[in-house]
Amino acid sequence: MSSIQQTLNRLRDLRLSAMAEAYELQGKQLKLHEIGFDDRFGLLVEFEVSARESKKLKRLVSTASFPEPASFEEIDYGIARGLDKPFLTSLATCEWIRQQLNLTILGATGVGKTWLACAFGNQACRLGMPVAFYRIINFYEKIANAIHDGSLPKLKTELIKPMLLILDDFGIGEISTAVAHVLLDVIDRRMRLGSLLITSQFPIEQWHDLFPDPTIADAILDRIVHQSHQLILKGESMRKVRASRYVNSW
Repeated sequence: MSSIQQTLNRLRDLRLSAMAEAYELQGKQLKLHEIGFDDRFGLLVEFEVSARESKKLKRLVSTASFPEPASFEEIDYGIARGLDKPFLTSLATCEWIRQQLNLTILGATGVGKTWLACAFGNQACRLGMPVAFYRIINFYEKIANAIHDGSLPKLKTELIKPMLLILDDFGIGEISTAVAHVLLDVIDRRMRLGSLLITSQFPIEQWHDLFPDPTIADAILDRIVHQSHQLILKGESMRKVRASRYVNSW
């Protein structure tokens, strides 16, 4: 066995598979042999780091379960939706997540709330932040099932762990008293660990009436609203706009 093959095997044994691949490629590119050892070794390290970052990003995005593959680069500012580009650009740094602040995205059905929430989630993943995305109906159902089957402590851990928890379409579906208590506990514990992103077609002024217990409502809203950035989307349904563009393109 050649020394090169031995080195490749050792790298793979150490789980440095990307570096092994780069080392093998270097051996086939004669021009790289003219580069000094330190520079060649630096290229190998960068290749391994890049591969690991890419793998981590894929894992974070897969775990988050975003319903749409949205990104900030795809935002259409040409449509009158009330989007402030400088404000969105500042939010795209995700510094608000590092500071354990929240974000609410409000607007009528179809204006792009879920899509924009996914864009924020993807951006957080790019920056190495764990994210969890839930449709609010599925979220309530998951909590109710966990209460019933005794897995609530495990679920609470799952909900508290991500740096960003996205709850989509808040206000749809009924909140039971038991679920509201769990939601309060999760939000209270997340205040010191991460951020919430909530989308809703209901104005915040109407959120209080969505809860079965006004005391719980006060406690939850106090923790969400008073330390939250807010985006209010306007205009026509994006589905209608896209459909119109498609028809007009023919």
